[in-house]
Amino acid sequence: MKNATFLFFLFSSMLLSSQQVKISGTVSDHAGDPMPGVNVMEKGTTNGTQTDFDGHYAIIVSEGAELSFSYIGCKNLTVKIRESVVVNVSLEEDLQILEEVVVSGYSIQKRRHVMGSVAMVNMQSPKSNISRALQGKVSGVQIRGIGTVENKSVGTKVNSPLYIVDGVPIKKQYNSIVQSLKSEDINSRKELNTTEAQNLYGQNAKHGCIVIHTVKGKYVIEEDENYAQITENQFQNVAVNPLSTFSIDVDKAAYSNIRRFINNGQNVPVDAVKIEEMINYFDYDYPQPSDEHPFSVNTEVVQTPWNVDTKLVRIGLQGKEYLNEELPASNLTFLIDVSGSMSANNKLPLLKSAFKLLVNQLREKDRVSIVVYAGAAGVVLAPTSGNNKEKIMSALNNLEAGGSTAGGEGIQLAYKLAEKHFKKNGNNRVILATDGDFNVGLSSDKDMEDLIVEKRESGVFLSVLGFGMGNYMDSKLETLADQGNGNHGYIDTMQEAQKLFGKEFGGTLFTIAKDVKLQVEFNPVKVKSYRLIGYENRLLADEDFIDDTKDAGELGSGHKVTALYEIIETGVTSAYDKEIPELKYTNTTGNTGFSDELFTVKFRYKKPDGNKSIELVHVQNANNQEMSKDFQFTAAVALFGQQLRKSAFINKTTFNNVIELAENGRGEDKNGYRAEFIRLVKSINEKLVTDNY
Repeated sequence: MKNATFLFFLFSSMLLSSQQVKISGTVSDHAGDPMPGVNVMEKGTTNGTQTDFDGHYAIIVSEGAELSFSYIGCKNLTVKIRESVVVNVSLEEDLQILEEVVVSGYSIQKRRHVMGSVAMVNMQSPKSNISRALQGKVSGVQIRGIGTVENKSVGTKVNSPLYIVDGVPIKKQYNSIVQSLKSEDINSRKELNTTEAQNLYGQNAKHGCIVIHTVKGKYVIEEDENYAQITENQFQNVAVNPLSTFSIDVDKAAYSNIRRFINNGQNVPVDAVKIEEMINYFDYDYPQPSDEHPFSVNTEVVQTPWNVDTKLVRIGLQGKEYLNEELPASNLTFLIDVSGSMSANNKLPLLKSAFKLLVNQLREKDRVSIVVYAGAAGVVLAPTSGNNKEKIMSALNNLEAGGSTAGGEGIQLAYKLAEKHFKKNGNNRVILATDGDFNVGLSSDKDMEDLIVEKRESGVFLSVLGFGMGNYMDSKLETLADQGNGNHGYIDTMQEAQKLFGKEFGGTLFTIAKDVKLQVEFNPVKVKSYRLIGYENRLLADEDFIDDTKDAGELGSGHKVTALYEIIETGVTSAYDKEIPELKYTNTTGNTGFSDELFTVKFRYKKPDGNKSIELVHVQNANNQEMSKDFQFTAAVALFGQQLRKSAFINKTTFNNVIELAENGRGEDKNGYRAEFIRLVKSINEKLVTDNY
């Protein structure tokens, strides 16, 4: 009987095994470039995975199952699994969002991109793994490259070839740098047609290939990106420093910039990591405000996941959400950098596609102007109603890159135009899109800061969007946004553009509170030491909190702001807690009348058109809570940021600790942003293992 039972289970296992099949393949965009981070799910189940840097995936599914491929900004695709074990697919842009409108003669016709969304099911043939050296392509963007010809009436475009320089494939975003090579520096140059190129280099050379050998050999593209130096916040003794004061920050540029580095297989510069911007990239379940203030205040205290001797405090603000139709009329001035440094594929071409997402959301009462700058600045579109989308998009389509970068002149002209058409009680904003490479006229951070401080008195806000890599000037763009009462974003893909201009349209463009400051007073009876995680470049002097002349951050419609503190409670011994000498004149024992309070949070803000601050107060009692899923995910992002920054406070944690914490806190994750974060951490963890192998 036992043998019969054993044989039954053995047969059942074999039968079950025979009903499972491993499917693998590659997901690419319409241009044939690999797409990392695509969600691949077995339809009707929770079984799924994501594509890696090269767009590859592998998943075990039931025979006859259907695979669903999804990526933000692209149409979902479902493929029925038949006999093959390799399924390669190409995803199509979401045409409803990215529909282009062009002018042809005197009539208006709508043109849709024609892209294949058919799944190609075949046995994959071995090819050179050159795609690994070409990671991080921009998805969903029509490219204009070498020899490109554009017919203005129909928008016909020719794609650029692959470059191989001294045996190394060049990423498309660096094509413009290769094109600038001088003839005396080139030893030989050979052009391969599509057939020859694809035989040697695969799908990445579908538009041909140019092979260059330089005179010196070992050609290297030197990157010169600029980030402000960050010095990590240390633990502060409450007895002598009970107050912690800083300006809120809703910028999210650091996270998408870090994602770009990881997707490209590159090391992340330490000063590119701004933990507060990483945390604030994600959506959290904070309640809407229920009183007269434009945001709600929420606090939690839990055990720190990476240190048993400390507690972790989360302070969260939730800005009031408004429907688009409820928002005031907009007077928007697009200030677009069309200098030579913007010619790369992930700069001006991506910028134009991204801005079309914004244009599609404009209303009749909104007005758009376009100012461009290169060697000089000029107006290419006078104020135009938001319902005249074909005219706005035609102006965007006609933009081409070339020349030096007169950024200061462009900013002055954009403000002048915005002020001339100022809408009282409306949203008046300049949106600057650039890589930050200003080299004509006003160019230093200080010069630009002084200009923006002067201009913000007009009531015109400034949002700054960064594009590209290699010469990306992060510190300059952050300075402009901070001083211009606006926000700073970095767009690396159409996925990010959709998040910024689609899902977060109100928060990106409409300010509901300005000069928002936060001050925490810790109770020395309960707390011995504390440290603020992130916000190093947002710190304020304690007296600045009540000084209405001091500039601070802005909060947009629906924006969420999160700040984390790590605290050492009174009576707890920690290696991070520094003893201080006894003070002769100052009482450091604390007021025992508030023994049930852990800390008090004070907020000050002004209305968008106001000059006097409004204050509200929130008290946190000394009680610990169970860590919510949201808090677990927040902590995972903070820990990852600290690891990237090589923090002194991570307590020997690993990327695996981050992954576990993020998985536990992933929650519903409707848009897949948290899943993407987990993929990024896994990818950098795998790279670390490979590099150390």
